Amino acid sequence: MHVLILGAAGMIGRKLAGAIARSGNLGACSVARLTLADTVKPEVPAGYSGEVSILARDISDPHAAPQLLAGRPDVIIHLAAIVSGEAEQDFDKGYRINLDGTRYLFDAIRHLSQTDGYCPRLVFASSIAVFGAPLPDAIDDTFMAAPLTSYGTQKAMGELLLQDYSRRGFFDGLAIRLPTICIRPGLPNKAASGFFSGILREPLAGKQAVLPVPDTVRHWHASPRAAVDFLIHAATMDLGPVGHRRVLNMPGVSATVAEQIEALRRIAGDRAVALIRPEPDPDIMRIVSTWPRGFAAERATALGFRAESSFDEIIRVHIEDEMGGVL
Repeated sequence: MHVLILGAAGMIGRKLAGAIARSGNLGACSVARLTLADTVKPEVPAGYSGEVSILARDISDPHAAPQLLAGRPDVIIHLAAIVSGEAEQDFDKGYRINLDGTRYLFDAIRHLSQTDGYCPRLVFASSIAVFGAPLPDAIDDTFMAAPLTSYGTQKAMGELLLQDYSRRGFFDGLAIRLPTICIRPGLPNKAASGFFSGILREPLAGKQAVLPVPDTVRHWHASPRAAVDFLIHAATMDLGPVGHRRVLNMPGVSATVAEQIEALRRIAGDRAVALIRPEPDPDIMRIVSTWPRGFAAERATALGFRAESSFDEIIRVHIEDEMGGVL
């Protein structure tokens, strides 16, 4: 099997490539070739014995997609995107990368499909930002996507394109709406959701963290480990039971910021919690107020997708995966 990961230099892309390298497989399928692409050259994952191609490509360049597809990958994991806060700040850049880049990729696959019957599995990383207020406490699988941010709009457009291109048989696609991934390792990025990780990651490391929203804010979360498992399952599962509705809400944990902080207190104590400093940010609050609070992800759960069951578990995953299991 040949696997192409777009956005492979990002946090989830690196973790997915690492998981493939450690096992040599994607699910139960052996991966003989791995192509990793991003705007900067991704790192070669340690321990992988198959063929690796490392590409620096910008998917918003119309010439990039044919180059990315030259090796006819069997599975394409599309993670490349401008994150929520940056897409809201830079309207043109958000649409150029999140919409135009996706369309260029899909069209390049379509042309190959019509030429020689090429039909890869394509997994598109969408987002719960496709939903907008007014929102129920738990969004079910029939709730309408009506985004109130540019990022959410761009992801919703990608979902619609994926459904139509899959319907026409150009590729075998599945879009998965990822929860906010928490706790993200490393440095903060421009995602409006970044503080959800920061208020836990920084205190766990003995550093101060800023909380830009009230602690009553409720949101939907899953760990980076769960996100990688979602992608692997989406790339290898039988899509027959999915039918024509090729978009799934992923499972996760619904928690308020206060509940996150109490989970931190149970695991790391009052000293860690004392490092969190409230500092209201109206722009962040405006964006986050449009996001879902929880889901009833029944279709995805029935199809075998799994996430954590509590925020304590999410914090412990971070300690195990990023801190060597030790505070």
